[in-house]
Amino acid sequence: MAYTLANLQDDIRSYTEVDDGVLTTGVLNTIIKNSENKIYRESDSDDNRFYATSNLAAGSRYVTIPSDLRFIRYVQLTDSAGNQTFLEKKDTSYMATFYDTPGTASGTPKYYANWDANYWVVAPTPNATNLITLAYTKQPDSITASPGSTQGTYTSNKYQDLLLYACLVEAYGYLKGPADMLQYYMQAYQKALQSYSIEQQGRRRRDEYQDGVIRTPLKSPSP
Repeated sequence: MAYTLANLQDDIRSYTEVDDGVLTTGVLNTIIKNSENKIYRESDSDDNRFYATSNLAAGSRYVTIPSDLRFIRYVQLTDSAGNQTFLEKKDTSYMATFYDTPGTASGTPKYYANWDANYWVVAPTPNATNLITLAYTKQPDSITASPGSTQGTYTSNKYQDLLLYACLVEAYGYLKGPADMLQYYMQAYQKALQSYSIEQQGRRRRDEYQDGVIRTPLKSPSP
């Protein structure tokens, strides 16, 4: 069954055998959001991949970070002739020494770096308006907010066991519940996370024609 917020809250209270007098809606929403963030940090997901396009302004090397960005995967630049290239990622120290007068337009950017929490930076400083495509991992939707609260999210609709076990680990920690139950759900969460990671980072990124069908080696006794 796909989870809505109400379904998930009911199951957490049912599994922990605690009513809404202890696990209030506010407490449960915090537990759920912490659990979602834990899953997103521990395993990559295709659902969180996002793309945004923008134009680099001539003479300006700073680019505003999208509000939902968690980290940049790659940056692709298209020049005025339509040629596409990938920018190389560098450290900020490299960017600071690459060009001694960054306010002056100097060429087509070749490098990019994370500058601070609000901007990333390119070098050389653009001398023309170039189109860039930013591929990044975004902050995922939470089931605690609309529309996920009623429609569910990618995780709650497809990987209910993973989300439930993650929430139960957080819930038992909050309740200071029995150590054996906490350990049980931690193990259940790790198993669910492992299978989730195998699918997201393995099977979904394979091509049967190019990579071949996944086969399980069979032990065959010698005749």
